[in-house]
Amino acid sequence: MKTYAQTILLRDEPGVIEAYRQHHDAIWPEVAEGLRGIGIEQMRIWLIGRQLFMVMDTVDGFDPDRDFARYEAGHPRRAEWQRLMESFQQPVADAQPGEWWAQMQLVFTLNA
Repeated sequence: MKTYAQTILLRDEPGVIEAYRQHHDAIWPEVAEGLRGIGIEQMRIWLIGRQLFMVMDTVDGFDPDRDFARYEAGHPRRAEWQRLMESFQQPVADAQPGEWWAQMQLVFTLNA
């Protein structure tokens, strides 16, 4: 299993946070099915202020660049969902050039 941690901001506009939450409360079936289909075993998103923090656990062979492109190409509703979510988001200041969700580095692990 691979684990990815990423962050992004929601736009500082009225109603954006509530709309984002509402969409995720009623995620489209094609989206959930597609994420599972590309090897995402679990995805969790947290929110503080306008900042989102996402953790994904994936199969070992998961490659974000390859598999997210495959995800969007697999069904038109998935690309529509991505465009809709991107309309609520903006990259964090520390994102790399061209990076939307910024990859975070693991700096500590406590093992049992």
